[in-house]
Amino acid sequence: MRKIAAAAVVTPAVVAAVPDAALAHGIGQRADLPIPIWLFAWGAAIVLVASFVALAVLWRRPVLAGLPSRALFSLPAVLEWLAGALGVGAFGVIVWAGLAGNQTATANLAPTAIFVLVWVGIPFASVLFGDVFSAVSPWRAVGRGVGWVAGRISGGLPSPIPYPERLGRWPAAFGILLFAWIELVWSGRESPSSLAAVALAYAVVMLVGMSCFGVEKWTRNADAFGVAFGLFALLAPLEWSERRCRLRWPVVGALRMPEVPGAAGVLVVLIGSTSFDGFSQGGVWTGASGLAQRLTDGFAGIGLAPEAAVQAGYTVGLVLVVAVVAGLYRVAVLGMARAGGSHPDAERLSLSFAHTLIPIAFAYLVAHYFSLLAFQGQATAFLVSDPLGNGWDLLGTASATIDYGILSANAIWYVQVAALVLGHVAALALAHDRALATWSDQRTAVRSQYWMLMVMVAFTCLGLWLLSAAAQ
Repeated sequence: MRKIAAAAVVTPAVVAAVPDAALAHGIGQRADLPIPIWLFAWGAAIVLVASFVALAVLWRRPVLAGLPSRALFSLPAVLEWLAGALGVGAFGVIVWAGLAGNQTATANLAPTAIFVLVWVGIPFASVLFGDVFSAVSPWRAVGRGVGWVAGRISGGLPSPIPYPERLGRWPAAFGILLFAWIELVWSGRESPSSLAAVALAYAVVMLVGMSCFGVEKWTRNADAFGVAFGLFALLAPLEWSERRCRLRWPVVGALRMPEVPGAAGVLVVLIGSTSFDGFSQGGVWTGASGLAQRLTDGFAGIGLAPEAAVQAGYTVGLVLVVAVVAGLYRVAVLGMARAGGSHPDAERLSLSFAHTLIPIAFAYLVAHYFSLLAFQGQATAFLVSDPLGNGWDLLGTASATIDYGILSANAIWYVQVAALVLGHVAALALAHDRALATWSDQRTAVRSQYWMLMVMVAFTCLGLWLLSAAAQ
């Protein structure tokens, strides 16, 4: 316990020693913060340690799985079909805008729709309302529609190929990493037509996968967006099943996350890619002698063209940050495995506790993309009225503008810090409850979480540092 306490004290001090800087996707520097960043780091660490102590003293048996839920209402099947049609239509408009519209990223609907409304907006909606993406997923809608039509015409499609269980959700983890690479590394991300072509290619892969392995099996395991948004939906107070809605306690749905290969990998990639987005805008990475320049020079030295060298350097950086996050989680798992008593092996623990990363992944998403959604999300008003950027005004909102005064830099900062702290406290609670269910002895269960506490403090302070790291 002394080692864990020492780590919890030292980590904020180390983070506080790092130079201050700016937020990824932020709106400027934070020189006017009412209190220094190191106080935020200390405060966050103290909150986590206090939460850990409170859990150990007051929470002596697993309770989350037994919390009640209440049936609310059911929806008619026609609404499910309408939602699917809406998703297919929206996908078609986005692709059409990307291919046929103005190739200036800020004037075309496609980049904002993909990077803001889908990648950031849907997770927020999922945490509030449940798994909305499964209802509007265009490829899922098309796959189910084809199956329905085939069933009416020829009695149904051939039986799907059994999905390899050992493959689990690794395809989704790879898909998220690929999307992060497109967003953060690829030089073609500024081209609406290139984004539209990638979206079409992804849809084709999804349709082929569903035709081989079945719609539900493929989308639950290999659809990067479906899996990621479905995980965030587990935090929601609304649970959907067969068009029936139930009210449950927030966050407890994370206990339902399937313990399959690649489940932890999906969350590690989500956290790691978001972390790299923040890290890539800080001085350690972007400085004159920063890591980006060194990696780029190294790749240029072996003969890569300048643009390829930059992309190679950023690719290495993205993979390394994801590896660091994976390493932190692995440390927590190996520490739990040494807690003593009768317990599963480290591999089993890695699957059993992977759900604790869901609130952390969402906290990182809020911390890094909240301002992007708050400001660039407003661009939807004029982009949907002129999706191609050619001067249309279909909805009468083409003259709308982005109001950067709706939130101050300090207000955004407090939202981000609150998200980080609350997300990690929720993760601690989930881990503590699962530990009590895993180990029969309460003391052993608490002792198993010392390493988890240390990793949570490290994640929190890492997030605060990334938020405060200004590009030099």
